[in-house]
Amino acid sequence: MRDEGRNAFERFMNKMIGVVDGPVTWFRETVVVPNQQHYPYYHRHYPRVPTIDECYENDAPCMYEANLQFKRDMRVDGAIVNILRQRKLECVRYEGHERHERCKKIFDEYAEAELNYFIQYGDLGAFPTAKWAYMKQKHRMVHERRKAAGTWNPEK
Repeated sequence: MRDEGRNAFERFMNKMIGVVDGPVTWFRETVVVPNQQHYPYYHRHYPRVPTIDECYENDAPCMYEANLQFKRDMRVDGAIVNILRQRKLECVRYEGHERHERCKKIFDEYAEAELNYFIQYGDLGAFPTAKWAYMKQKHRMVHERRKAAGTWNPEK
């Protein structure tokens, strides 16, 4: 800030602004900025909690936190699938149906994300929980292991 002015009134006003603004600027530069978090306010960082398979049988708080973590992950994965779906629709809208070979990469990414979302969260019902998803994953792994070993018989 310059104390030089065109006349006495402007010099006086510059000094008054310095008196008011000086402590505020000092406080911001020495206290606020060094203690600020360096990520945007809309990116909330949640520490990862133990998954449902790491909780003890009667540990209700652990199961509750694992369930909340599962629901957060499900919402994030659902948002990713929705973003990819929107990209696919915008590509088709922009390129047209007859020229969708330019959108092949976007179509493939969306198909893969949709398949992975269904594998992880599909058929869990209206109100899924972490325990149900864990059981679904366990049954799927057992099924794949039996199918690979040749002991799986669909007629049974």
